[in-house]
Amino acid sequence: MLITQEYPWQATLFAQWMQAGQSRHHALLLHGKTGIGKLAFARAMAAALLCLQPEHGHACGQCQSCHWLSEGAHPDFREITPEDEDSAEGSKKKTRKRQQILIDQIRALHDYLSLSSHRVEGMRVVLIHPLEAMNVAASNALLKLLEEPPQRTQFLLVSHQRQALLPTILSRCMQVEMPVPSESQGLQWMQLQGIAQPEWLWHYSGGAPITVLQDDLDWYAWYQQFQPHLRRGAEVDVVAAVPVLIKQGMEAAIQVLQKWLLDVWLSCHQQPLRYHPSEAAALQGLAGRVQLSRLLAFQQQLNRFKMTAQHPLNQELQLEQLLLQYKKIFEDKPNK
Repeated sequence: MLITQEYPWQATLFAQWMQAGQSRHHALLLHGKTGIGKLAFARAMAAALLCLQPEHGHACGQCQSCHWLSEGAHPDFREITPEDEDSAEGSKKKTRKRQQILIDQIRALHDYLSLSSHRVEGMRVVLIHPLEAMNVAASNALLKLLEEPPQRTQFLLVSHQRQALLPTILSRCMQVEMPVPSESQGLQWMQLQGIAQPEWLWHYSGGAPITVLQDDLDWYAWYQQFQPHLRRGAEVDVVAAVPVLIKQGMEAAIQVLQKWLLDVWLSCHQQPLRYHPSEAAALQGLAGRVQLSRLLAFQQQLNRFKMTAQHPLNQELQLEQLLLQYKKIFEDKPNK
């Protein structure tokens, strides 16, 4: 695990929690929208808490503890997230990410916390993310730990969907709403990183550029390939569009369609565009042809498909069916 510094828009909050010391709640629930740096904040905080010689509240990056952490081998740190699993498909063996945190992972955490820490009087840190990935059994097992926390143990819990968590879990945590970057903060940070097309990326990420950067994908280059297809509305060539959209997987393709259709809907209602301000003219043209009832039904269909986007069925065929539905929402608009 890399020792990550918090982002500039988090600096004040980071200093606040690091200065809290013994008064800090044993379980901090860091929540907010995806792509604003919650996990990086939690990892930076874990590193600072475990560091042997922190500098101004941050991990030094040089001590033995920091080296252990960077190598993923710190004896007083546990990170829990959905695990990889092997699956056999035909003659091939594939590894894919589970969608849930399982009770066995929390039981193993119970066993780990029943032991003494590596350092006498040392701090132990448990990082769990995303918290909403826990199934009910795992949530109930974690609840027991939060109700009777081991001494000198800091829980850092990260959630993108706080509303999906059990009320009993929420009641045992200090809920921390994570700050989002302003447009000026986000653009300045991206420019310092040497990121190309920062203004476009800011809008397309919905003000959460870290999400796009973590994908290790040139979103702008891909955007230039698929966008001409979506602009065509009812005239889209499904056969030509499918291989372009499916390049980054079904989940990314669905996300592309969801963002585009939201801006079509906003354009219908003369509202500011969220993701595609540079496409205002094209979206206005589509808004004049779209059937709103079909648009809303298609958005709901996309939400359902997104829940099973990683299923190993024929994704090209699924996407082809979705694009045929996309064509229909712009066809045969009834006269007013």
